Amino acid sequence: MIGATGHVGGQVAAQLAAGGTRVRALARDPRSASLPPEVEVVRGDLTDPDTLHSALDGIDAVYLTWPMLSAEIAERVVALIAEHARRIVLLSSAAVRDENHPIGRAHALIERPIAESSLEWTFLRPGGFATNTVEWASQIRAGDVVRGAYGAAAVPLLHEADIAAVAVRALTTDGHAGAKYTLTGPAALSRIDQIAAIGEVLGRTLIWEEISPEAAVAHMDWLPPDIARVVLSTLAGFVDTPGPVTSTVRDVTGSPARDYRRWAADHVADFR
Repeated sequence: MIGATGHVGGQVAAQLAAGGTRVRALARDPRSASLPPEVEVVRGDLTDPDTLHSALDGIDAVYLTWPMLSAEIAERVVALIAEHARRIVLLSSAAVRDENHPIGRAHALIERPIAESSLEWTFLRPGGFATNTVEWASQIRAGDVVRGAYGAAAVPLLHEADIAAVAVRALTTDGHAGAKYTLTGPAALSRIDQIAAIGEVLGRTLIWEEISPEAAVAHMDWLPPDIARVVLSTLAGFVDTPGPVTSTVRDVTGSPARDYRRWAADHVADFR
């Protein structure tokens, strides 16, 4: 696994290990990787593709999270993976369909060489991640008012465990080669309602305070300002037209996608 220490990758590793699949995870610093004890953690760094050789030895299938590196590195990484593995599952983005979108362009850089390779590939194209709403945690710890832009924007946010469940199926079972899975949560929920859901699991009443998009950028310090503005621009489009919902999670895994309230309950400690 390349990207096992992230929100989705950690879930993929845990679900694979729980199912009895042998897992090897790549990490810059194996000592700091918080993964199940059954997972073999080896040293490696995507920015230095030559470090991947030993990590890929004996590997049949690869899960890859792409950290927006250059096209040159993407091509080298894919070539190395293709030397060892036969199957790859890429965590891409629904934005990849629009190469004018910076996040879409970054993921297109890695999708392209994978699609042109000899690998049996599956692309996971999630929309909004529920984990991104942890951005509100500092405000919620400080009080009952959450300030942001486009509170009426409704998006079907994804629980990372559901993205991982689809990845596990694609990694371990046949029938997913060449699939481009667009993943969403089960229902579009406004940002105001997301805040209310967090308040419910905390036993508090949280209030949304609408601010200008530019003021909101300052609260999104987990993103570079230019990317934060792109995210806000996307949210603006979901005020009048809620984000579309797909049934892909259920179709692939046989289980319905977890809703945002379930995610909030699973992550209540993040807001305390």
